Amino acid sequence: MIERSAVLEPEHLDRVFRALAHPARRDMLARLSTAPHSVGDLAAPYAMSLAAASKHVQTLEGAGLVQRTVEGRTHVCRLDPAPLAWAHEWIRSYEQFWSDRLDSLEA
Repeated sequence: MIERSAVLEPEHLDRVFRALAHPARRDMLARLSTAPHSVGDLAAPYAMSLAAASKHVQTLEGAGLVQRTVEGRTHVCRLDPAPLAWAHEWIRSYEQFWSDRLDSLEA
């Protein structure tokens, strides 16, 4: 798990952006934003094995985006949105640059 003190450290942002790079993982996060899901539930919409889905979940866990708990034989995943806020903060740092560019273009 990534600690809050790690905000905006390059290696942590790298893990977040790497995790977000795959469409299946982005979809998994979107579904986790509404409710916790088992790894099997996360795998269901895809033609992938539980092992493949588990690897995607491990990538999300490594980025700090997902917390997994074991309830009996079921692995339940929950979204931890904090790293998304860190990524948003990093992206937002370019807001002034793009605002200036668009203002120049408009003029």
